Amino acid sequence: MASKRKWAWVAGVAAIVAIGFWGLYSSGAVQRAATSSAASGLTGNAGKPAPSFRLTDLQNRPVALADFKGQKVYVKYWASWCPICLAGLDELNQLSGEPHDYKVLSIVSPAFNGEQSRDDFVNWFSKRGYGNVEVLLDDGGTWAKEFGVKGYPTSYYIGSDGILVKGAPGHQSNEAIEQAFQTIH
Repeated sequence: MASKRKWAWVAGVAAIVAIGFWGLYSSGAVQRAATSSAASGLTGNAGKPAPSFRLTDLQNRPVALADFKGQKVYVKYWASWCPICLAGLDELNQLSGEPHDYKVLSIVSPAFNGEQSRDDFVNWFSKRGYGNVEVLLDDGGTWAKEFGVKGYPTSYYIGSDGILVKGAPGHQSNEAIEQAFQTIH
């Protein structure tokens, strides 16, 4: 009787392992991992295509991710009511004003998740003195939802191939951003 229970337990564990592998394989994780590990040089980044946003800046000029085709892009989602975001604006302004092999963009979502209206935000931000920070406006949070923003601040790292390589919640120091882009093509 104990032998039957032992084999039933072994069969159950084997079934769980098989289901787990099937889940990984069908989600594409195994294929992405195999492609990533086989890749060498500048063959591509592991991840999924970044959301192809088309937004406007503070002067109402259109800006799209496609405008930066072939370039790496750092995207920081933040909110004017977020103390961590506000504490990081000086550092973001510094990062935005320095030369890099990637573009620095910040996105705020007026009228979404407690953010001010577009007009109120533009008026508020224009008085802050962060002249290097390029702010794009995601009215209603359409693209925040596409990116999967769960909290503020959240950073996204996009490769020159348009692949969303990494998302990171919380404040990212300029040093951490630089380090992350050293491994992104």
